[in-house]
Amino acid sequence: MSTVLSSFDTWKKFLGDRVDAAKKMGINEETISKLAFEIGEFLDNKVDPQNDEERVLKELWDVGDESERKTIARLMVKLADRH
Repeated sequence: MSTVLSSFDTWKKFLGDRVDAAKKMGINEETISKLAFEIGEFLDNKVDPQNDEERVLKELWDVGDESERKTIARLMVKLADRH
């Protein structure tokens, strides 16, 4: 995982590839966003940010309530889906 997280562009591509794969498997957008939230929770608790972008995301995640964190997760899915 650390190689994937070393560059924000690499992370977006990795996440985008996973979003594409999930959609091809028939997983809907809501389920993908729920999974992204769970991944965000895991990363927040277990992984140190590897770059400036990840540090900003972690700070936003840490100050947000659950609803705001779900919004961040949905936005990350949208961002990854565009790349």
